[in-house]
Amino acid sequence: MSSFNRRSLILMPLALAACGFQPAYAPGGPAAGISGTIRVADPTDKNGFDLVERLEERLGRPSAIKFDLTYSIKTNATGVAITPDNAITRYNLNGAIDWALIDRSSGVRLTGGAVKSFTSYSATGSTVAGLAAQEDASRRLMRLLADQIVTRLLATSAHWNS
Repeated sequence: MSSFNRRSLILMPLALAACGFQPAYAPGGPAAGISGTIRVADPTDKNGFDLVERLEERLGRPSAIKFDLTYSIKTNATGVAITPDNAITRYNLNGAIDWALIDRSSGVRLTGGAVKSFTSYSATGSTVAGLAAQEDASRRLMRLLADQIVTRLLATSAHWNS
């Protein structure tokens, strides 16, 4: 016998509304007005470029700027697979970004924090293949970290986006 009950399907939206759930991008939702309002600091290197590209994909290109997003990127590669003759065949690329959202008119820091993640790449094959794998891993890492920043911005947008 199925435990599915149509009444629970009908009552689920009411339960979500009762607990304060509201879709972030819904009309009148906490994140509805942030698209195009955040200017991300200019990139200074390839990692910064990849980060800004992803943030602008998710938050929209700045047009009616109200907020500035600053960031500091740190990455390091660690060898994780070593052959008996001491050749590294796989790397973990660790990344951390400290970021802050600043109100452009007042200069007050509204929210911020740190995000961390990692990705891996293979160092086997030719030099060109290894460099391509390293560049791809770096790009993937910046996308992961940008998505974490956006998630935190959406989660806190009700507090600073009035």
